[in-house]
Amino acid sequence: MIPFKKLVLIVLLVSFLGCDDNENTIIDPITTIGTITVDFNHYWGSEKITSADFNTTTFTNENNDIQTISKLKYLISNLTLHKANGESLKLNDYYLVDLAGLNSNTSITVSDVPVGNYSSVSFTFGFNEADNIEGAYLDLNSASWNWPAMLGGGYHFMQFEGKYGTTGTENPYAYHMGTARVSTDVFEQNFFDVSINGFIMGEETSTEIKMDISEWFKNPYTWDLSVYSTPLMTNYDAQLLMNQNGQSVFSLGVVN
Repeated sequence: MIPFKKLVLIVLLVSFLGCDDNENTIIDPITTIGTITVDFNHYWGSEKITSADFNTTTFTNENNDIQTISKLKYLISNLTLHKANGESLKLNDYYLVDLAGLNSNTSITVSDVPVGNYSSVSFTFGFNEADNIEGAYLDLNSASWNWPAMLGGGYHFMQFEGKYGTTGTENPYAYHMGTARVSTDVFEQNFFDVSINGFIMGEETSTEIKMDISEWFKNPYTWDLSVYSTPLMTNYDAQLLMNQNGQSVFSLGVVN
């Protein structure tokens, strides 16, 4: 029989020899992956707008112009999630949002997204200078989304159309935005970057990005459709005002 004291020493020795650095190693938890759906929804103030409102529902803008909407299409690019520690994850290269009834494109779904707390969401309205390449995107070419070469080339950022004025005397407006033409062969980039609040990403998350259409007409410039209605693609001043007013139209909506 082994004496008690020797037994204790043997146990301690075995325990010591069995220890290694692995016991002090912190194993990182496995990152959980989820799927996110981003819905681009459209409002006039607090009133939600769908294609069912096209040509029928009237809206009163900041200048007290009565107007309807018949088309709303716009391009966003480099949709990206950001964490507070500086990490970021790009969800897509570009997406043409089109509020158009049965053929609407207003939703992006992306899988393989790490769950966690994202501090902000960013994207570019239109294309930045590096991405706005003449004829480079076949799907946009087929969608007649090109911006004329004489105006700087590349692609539209937005096509927003309708009528304004009292019933029976309506006038058209075509709020088309893209590269701004300063003068012959002189152009100015006209995209803008958007950053909105973030959210907590789960394994199945849907998040709403809201466009308040009324903001295009009021902040900071009170838009007068009798001054700027159509044609606006060739109007340098109108293009700059669209850029300024557009920077307040987007916000984070409901997250589920």
